[in-house]
Amino acid sequence: MTTSSVTLPRPVRHGSGAVTGLVIAVASALAFSSSGPFVKPLLDGGWSLGAVLLVRMGVAALLLSPALITAVRRQRGFVRRHGLLILAFGLTAVAGCQVFYFAAMQRMPVAVALLIQYIAPVLIVIAVWVRTRRAPSKAVLIGSVVAMAGLVLVVDISGARFDLLGTLFALCAAVCAAAYFVIAGRTGDDLPPLALAAGGLLVGTVLMGALVAVGVLPFAAPSITVSLAGLEVPGILPLLWVGAVATTLGYALGVIAVPRIGARLASFVGLSEVLFALGFAWLLLGEAPAPIQFVGGALILAGVVLVRLDAGGPVEPKVETSSIPVVPAP
Repeated sequence: MTTSSVTLPRPVRHGSGAVTGLVIAVASALAFSSSGPFVKPLLDGGWSLGAVLLVRMGVAALLLSPALITAVRRQRGFVRRHGLLILAFGLTAVAGCQVFYFAAMQRMPVAVALLIQYIAPVLIVIAVWVRTRRAPSKAVLIGSVVAMAGLVLVVDISGARFDLLGTLFALCAAVCAAAYFVIAGRTGDDLPPLALAAGGLLVGTVLMGALVAVGVLPFAAPSITVSLAGLEVPGILPLLWVGAVATTLGYALGVIAVPRIGARLASFVGLSEVLFALGFAWLLLGEAPAPIQFVGGALILAGVVLVRLDAGGPVEPKVETSSIPVVPAP
């Protein structure tokens, strides 16, 4: 039996499938958004970033590993066909996003680093424009501007200072975030979404372990208690939440949603993570949002709606390469 590679177009779903995809994408953003408020007390209590990221990725990789094992067993040559894509996902969407973001955060205000990272949706719009040579519709352009304006209001950048290296790190984080949506959009029957997530998290865990082992990232995991919503709890509990719930569900639901609604719309829906994070910080840490942040949140939602209304316009082409077995004639 020989194998030939055939390119099959797989259009982004519309109708009920798209609605389901939107719900799943919002759930993914909600899961991801709880990471910061749960991790912040740990970092303040003496945990190192390397320790937090290693445990976070490792727990999620372990929980999702059955999906990867199943895919490898069912598909002959799975690693050979999809290994490079899984490796790219792990290096960019899993490890790259976090390493570059936190590297930027050490050189500039957190809000500025976050703002730059979340230009990922705009990068996807530009990439589709360049690749297809078709300008986005007015709805997409206006929605992009409105959503970015809302993000500026939600993220407080007052008193920000410019740092060239920090800006480059943040831009790298934005590219990695865009890669998350683009690569996730290539999943399907041949590459199950959960197998991609599991493989990427495994790659990220191995890379993070190597960075910790050689001392690039320090490792410190003291036994502490942290305060969440007025309650004193062992520090390991919020970390387990971040690994088992925020990271596992965030990646699992995200890679399932992207093929249903497309990378562009999914990336804009991902901006809701910032809004949910504000809510978790308010609930768990007592950090109440300012009135202007509610206005920014409304603008982000308006931008997402405008992008969603572009259902009839040109969307990013979704092309997948499937290996189809061909049996030669006797």
